[in-house]
Amino acid sequence: MERKQLLERWLQDQFPAQPFTLQPASTDASFRRYFRASLGDRTFIVMDAPPEQEDCTPFLRVAQILAASGVHVPKILAQNLDLGFLLLSDLGNTTFLQALNHQPGDASQLYGEAMDALISMQLSHQAENLPAYDEALLQRELDLFPDWYIAKHLQVDLAEQQQAVLRAVFSRILQNNLAQPRVLVHRDYHSRNLMVTSPNPGVIDFQDAVYGPITYDLVSLFKDAYIRWDEERILDWTIRYWEKARKAGLPIAADFAEFYRDFEWMGVQRHLKVLGIFARLNYRDGKANYLNDMPLVMEYLRKACERYRELAPLLNLLDELHPVESGQKVGYTF
Repeated sequence: MERKQLLERWLQDQFPAQPFTLQPASTDASFRRYFRASLGDRTFIVMDAPPEQEDCTPFLRVAQILAASGVHVPKILAQNLDLGFLLLSDLGNTTFLQALNHQPGDASQLYGEAMDALISMQLSHQAENLPAYDEALLQRELDLFPDWYIAKHLQVDLAEQQQAVLRAVFSRILQNNLAQPRVLVHRDYHSRNLMVTSPNPGVIDFQDAVYGPITYDLVSLFKDAYIRWDEERILDWTIRYWEKARKAGLPIAADFAEFYRDFEWMGVQRHLKVLGIFARLNYRDGKANYLNDMPLVMEYLRKACERYRELAPLLNLLDELHPVESGQKVGYTF
């Protein structure tokens, strides 16, 4: 029996003798699918997570932790872990990305509310029960860049010297990341995973949460792969977050310059990872639309590398991967 039929039969058990309609609600970069079930004037979200590829248990655990922290997340209304089905409350169909593209003037309010929710998450006393965002995991993420972006997307074989440069830079990046204070990290806290709700925001796609560097989610939020903000605004928002986080008692650097450096270096780790993930989504999973988001991520990466002398070798490597002609950078081949 196809999964769609299994899902419909399971829903019939949840809503006996009640007719419903089922429509796709959103796509996911993983194997999960989401549907919106409508029963009269009520709607619910149904998660389809094939057990052979996805485990619903982390979603349930993190949902409980976030709800206990006062974060607005979907309520778990029914579950069948053997089949990989969850019935969730519906947080609506307007993401921050959609709202901001339609009404960019609302950005300061929406991002202010997103900062407040982030701080509530980071104050969680249960974060240490989550998997550690440790050196091994951070390194695996960095390795996506040479494995998928360089080798598969650019079809380049790095010379031994280039490989050595990458190893040395990765080591410096990890040293910074691992020295940062640790809190609950959502890992994909950005405009596609924040819903416009009341209370605002509704937070979704949190199942990969870990215990790790305090700046990670802030990078996801402000240096978002799907929407561009000028650097002056990002700096202003980062200062606002830093002030709020200090007031809330989070373990944050007392010197803003030190905090901002950590924020930028964490960003370098994330941008390298995301370039690798976007390449993998295209070449392995056939999701070519993610290639369109690569140029903005590369721009974030290059700008951060330009600001820190220790990252100059990485910037040089990027120049070697994307050759310069007549003193002008050639457009990236994405």
